[in-house]
Amino acid sequence: MRVGVPKEIKNNEYRVGLTPASVAELVNAGHEVVVETKAGDGIDFSDQSYVEAGARIAPDAKSVFAESDMIVKVKEPQAQEIALLEPRHLLFTYLHLAADKPQAEGLMKSGATCIAYETVTANDRSLPLLKPMSEVAGRMSVQVGAHYLEKEQGGRGVLLGGVPGVAPARVAILGGGVSGVNAAQMAVGMRADVTIYDISNARLAELDMFFGSQIKTAYASRAAIAKAVSEAELVIGAVLVPGAAAPKLVTRDMLKTMKRGSVLVDIAIDQGGCFETSRATTHDNPVFEVDGVIHYCVANMPGAVARTSAIALNNATLPFVLKLANEGAEAAMKADSHLANGLNVSGGKIRHLAVAEALDLPFDAAA
Repeated sequence: MRVGVPKEIKNNEYRVGLTPASVAELVNAGHEVVVETKAGDGIDFSDQSYVEAGARIAPDAKSVFAESDMIVKVKEPQAQEIALLEPRHLLFTYLHLAADKPQAEGLMKSGATCIAYETVTANDRSLPLLKPMSEVAGRMSVQVGAHYLEKEQGGRGVLLGGVPGVAPARVAILGGGVSGVNAAQMAVGMRADVTIYDISNARLAELDMFFGSQIKTAYASRAAIAKAVSEAELVIGAVLVPGAAAPKLVTRDMLKTMKRGSVLVDIAIDQGGCFETSRATTHDNPVFEVDGVIHYCVANMPGAVARTSAIALNNATLPFVLKLANEGAEAAMKADSHLANGLNVSGGKIRHLAVAEALDLPFDAAA
């Protein structure tokens, strides 16, 4: 199969769909790989390193799409990339369609087969291709939260871990999944006062066993969240409903009870965000203020640590890329129901129920 890797064009996105090491694996398996020039420059993967791995270098994205059967990316295709897709193409990348109807409609119009990293599943019902970036985003959320709590950044002027004689900041983490756990690990390491909120009692019990006395846990009732928001200096939104839009857990009215200079970090922004006041931001302009509360809602958070993120992502995606290249999309998905769960769009139809429901578009399971 001919596999194409275009340069990412989203704001300040330096990750790359395939690293040179991944390219070498594909070439060794008998496939051709075409990489757009400078696709990996931002994270020190030169064109020469791709050539040495066996790839051909193309001058632009148009050439990559024209010469390839499968396109492997990191972020959702932008409008000019969707315009290059054809029915013959297999697109393998993050899509996050539940919060992006125009993208969904563009992919439907293209006729391409589009498999989303974020809805591929595993035997334990986890999301193996979302996990590495959830880990990165969770850990980053505490870093950026601590930064924007600084007075110079418009924050409350609070040190996350406090000092002897001064209490640490209170951190409320909404969601006890992969992102939430990684956020908690970082916040605990910085000696913050951490509480994780979740609606699964079983998950809360697991978290209690894992962290012991390092954190507190609480059932995520509306009343509990309202109280948490009013007391915390840093609130991290880490909820996820696979394929669907994130629930709005923090309302505008709740926001008004927060301390001035407090910080919200919305990890769920790719799926629409879990704060009512959230809107997607970029690394160029990452924050905005509502009612005196700083909102960090960057839609590609892991792009800020692009080299770490690209390598971690490739570690997870490469086995699936090889499977798709070796067997073809139809046979690979027929043989692997977990990969089939990643199918979001094909033949002009929405193939994922949660996506269809979120976008109020017809669902057609037949692929």
